[in-house]
This record gives sequence, C-alpha cells and structure tokens, in this order.
Amino acid sequence: MAAPAPSPATMTPLHGWYAEHARDLPWRRPDFHAAFGAWGVLVSEFMLQQTPVSRVIPHLDAWLTRWPTPRAMAAASPAEVVQQWANLGYPRRALWLHRAAVEVVERHRGVVPRDVDALLALSGIGDYTARAVAVFAYGDRHPVVDTNTRRVLARAIEGRAQPGSPSRRDLALMAAILPEDPVAASVINAAAMELGATVCTSRAPQCERCPLADACAWLAAGRPDTGDGRRRQAAYEGSDRQARGAVLRLLRAAPATVPLTAVLPDWPDAHQRDRAIDSLIADGLAEADGEGLSLPR
Repeated sequence: MAAPAPSPATMTPLHGWYAEHARDLPWRRPDFHAAFGAWGVLVSEFMLQQTPVSRVIPHLDAWLTRWPTPRAMAAASPAEVVQQWANLGYPRRALWLHRAAVEVVERHRGVVPRDVDALLALSGIGDYTARAVAVFAYGDRHPVVDTNTRRVLARAIEGRAQPGSPSRRDLALMAAILPEDPVAASVINAAAMELGATVCTSRAPQCERCPLADACAWLAAGRPDTGDGRRRQAAYEGSDRQARGAVLRLLRAAPATVPLTAVLPDWPDAHQRDRAIDSLIADGLAEADGEGLSLPR
C-alpha cells in the first residue's frame, strides 16, 4: 500500500479521538489560560523539554504561584530561579527562562509576544516552543512539531518505524496536514502530540487503539523495522550530567557559599567533578568567589 499523500484528510480521525481521550493536563484547562495566559504556556513548554509530564506538573504549579507573570520572574535573582528549578534537569533552561522573562519585560512591556519571529528572538526558544506559544496560547495557525509528532508523521505518512533527525522538513510536512481553520489546526497539533505520547509510542505502539490505523502507511506495510538513526543520549549514571546535578544539589542545599574543597570531595572521578564545576560556572549556573562556590547571584 502506498503512503497516503499528506493532506488534512489524513488526520481527520484525530478530532474525535482527542476530544474523548486527551489527558487532563493543567496547561489545557481554560482556568489555567485565564490565570496565566501565554506566560503559563511558555513556562510549561520550557519545563516539558526533555522532562516527563508527571515531573513537570507539581513544579509548574509552584513556579507560577511564585512567579505568575514575566515581570514577577524578571525581578527574581538567577540564584532563586535555579533553586526553584530543583530536580527538573537540564538547569540551563531555568536561566534561559529567566532571561526570556527579562526580555519580555524590556522588549514587550511584560506581555509574551504572539509573533513567531519575536518569540524566536527570546532566550532559549526554538522552533517548537515559539510555535507552541503562538498556537496554544494565541490560537494562531502554525505547525507544532515535537518528538511525539515526528514519530506519528514518520509512521502514518512515511511508513517508517522511527523518525529521522529533526529538520525543517518536519514543519513542512505538518503544515501540509493542518486544516485551514486555526481552531481545528490547534486541535490537530495537540492531538498528534498526544497520540505519539500515549498510543504511537516509540517502543510499544498500540496500533489497535490508534484512530489513524486505517490510513497508517507503516501499519499497512506490516510494521517493518526500517531502522533508527536517531542520536542516542549517553547514560546518566557516571556521566558529567550526573556530576553537574550533584554539584547543583549541594549548592541548593547550602545556606551560603560552599568552600571548593567541600564540593563533592569524595566524588569517584576528581577530574569529572572539576569539569562539572567549570561547566556550571561557564553556563552561569554557579559562581566561584575566591575559594568558594555558590549559585549565581
């Protein structure tokens, strides 16, 4: 069976499926949008980068309770931001979000911009996040493509078991299957992500539950193993990331500057520990003051 031509009709079954099966997530609720608007969407998207939904939800609530607007967060110190980020991982995102808040205040009078190019000009925001804010906060029509969406497109339209490396082609393919109506397009964007996250999963797709099963090129071909050329993330255990995380946990728990001699003195690889400290300082996540180390002031 030939792969279906990419068109809005390909994704039509997602409308009803999403209405019935979408998870009840905070950033999808009307009261969330009423309270926090585009800022809430922006914060949630920063947190959701490479982090499971279950870990994000309690942190998001605490974050927006403390900093419900860009102005509130822009007034915070980098140390407060890194401290609040806690164990969400990839803590540079906290500093990028803080810088973005400052930029929103300075460039846009405290209002998260609607224009994709203006969003892309903010710190830490790439193609996905910019379009996600424009679509899910403001209701504009743009293709929104994350890892889950790319997997759905690879299977349903291209007949491949796994997507290739991210590229601009993903946006063009998603744009081709979006309805013209912005509201309907927003639903399809969200539904494709939801399908990839809950049904069309990477390791154990539940094709019997998929609303696109009748039109899926990969399923029609017998679910062939077409290979997986995606770059694999290195194991966390024993990695520099683990060392960086350990240093940051120490600094978050310390009431004041920690003497450098007291920073993970028993870490099994002293060179790795020192690399972790140096990289945290280079990334602006820590500051060295004489013989001590602290969170950024």
